Amino acid sequence: MSTKQPPPSNILASILDHNRLTGPNLSDWLRNLKLVLNLEHIGYVLDSNVPGPLPPEATQEEHETLDKWKEHDMRAKCYMLASMSNELQKQHENMQSASEILLHLQELYGEHSRNARYEISRQLFRMRMSEGMLGIMSTR
Repeated sequence: MSTKQPPPSNILASILDHNRLTGPNLSDWLRNLKLVLNLEHIGYVLDSNVPGPLPPEATQEEHETLDKWKEHDMRAKCYMLASMSNELQKQHENMQSASEILLHLQELYGEHSRNARYEISRQLFRMRMSEGMLGIMSTR
């Protein structure tokens, strides 16, 4: 008796189910997301801006390319939102594109944000140490 295997894209998509984005795990989640989107041949939408409106003289091919981009972007957004915590879904569900969601997530949880949090924590620790030293000195 053979069991039917799900298509490879569904197998990879299950990775996202098990590694939902909670915020601090952005780099791991993004790595898994890119695997799935690249398998689906739609990963390019993460690196591209929303195309502007086409001019009135646009060709049929240009209209088809724009429609295809919109479809791919919607699929990427669905993968992204489906693999986020409920709180993050609510924050991002009305964003226009997958690249806009990714940019916002990187602002919230990316490397720059991590460095800024570290610097703030370091300064706070120094202030508390200084206050502690002042307290010790005033009791002498």
